[in-house]
Amino acid sequence: MALPALFDNLRLPVIGSPLFIISGPELVIAQCKAGIVGSFPALNARPQSQLDEWIHQITEALAAHDRDHPDQPAAPFAVNQIVHRSNNRLEEDMVTCAKWKVPLMITSLGAREEINVAAHEWGGIVLHDVINDRYAHKAIEKGADGLIPVAAGAGGHAGTTSPFALIQEIRTWYDGPVALSGSIASGAAILSAQAMGADLAYIGSAFIAAKEARASDDYKQGVVDGKAADIVYSNLFTGVHGNYLKKSIENAGLDPNNLPESDPSKMNFGSGGNTKAKAWKDIWGCGQGIGNIDEVLSAGDLVAKFRKEYETAHARMAKIVS
Repeated sequence: MALPALFDNLRLPVIGSPLFIISGPELVIAQCKAGIVGSFPALNARPQSQLDEWIHQITEALAAHDRDHPDQPAAPFAVNQIVHRSNNRLEEDMVTCAKWKVPLMITSLGAREEINVAAHEWGGIVLHDVINDRYAHKAIEKGADGLIPVAAGAGGHAGTTSPFALIQEIRTWYDGPVALSGSIASGAAILSAQAMGADLAYIGSAFIAAKEARASDDYKQGVVDGKAADIVYSNLFTGVHGNYLKKSIENAGLDPNNLPESDPSKMNFGSGGNTKAKAWKDIWGCGQGIGNIDEVLSAGDLVAKFRKEYETAHARMAKIVS
């Protein structure tokens, strides 16, 4: 199945994933101008009225870019909605997204048919992130237009299934749009995701170290210095299992090797964000793929780096299969 026309302007098959706290208009605009989908969580805009301002800013900036660069139009942007029942901003945020006819919605933490229907009414496309094949089935049954398999090693909330296993299970029954997430931080990894059966790569952690990202300098340096061995998987901080930089856990006075388990039933995304995440605001979400990130670059330069690596990997593979 071909990708929707929405993705025709991509210059690299990548979605920049929404980063809690980190993604804002500056990063999204830079990603879209560079030719990949830029995205941000609606809950990053606080107070709620700021969501309208952010989408306005992004829309105007991308329209101006397209006027000035008709030969290289910007990629579309996406808004991430946490659809967990505790998110008491969801209805209001969806009204704002409808006002601006947001082209792409990324939904997380529970597939909901009414959210998909609402997005479709204004012409939006919905991709839902899933950590296993069972949730993938549920998402499509409830009307999602595509899937984001969040495999082992992905930053933030992530599953434990190998990307090889997850993609091949999904592709036995589903031929629609798929963006693979999990330790992708190089052009070669982007090509590998496509070789496994994904249409797009879904990249987050690498962009934490982008100049436009709303991360602290220490956080960005942690990504630059970090390797896969520096990532800890825990549900302590939000109630949902995710991957985090060990250094930030140690800085909080905790032993990363002996973290207690959280009660998932206490998960709460009310009043503008996960309340536990606010308490742990200095805990840094991050995936295992950061070993390829060795300096702080602009988002545009990082995408250019990925593109060069992607082309090199493609040429290498062409020789192997010829």
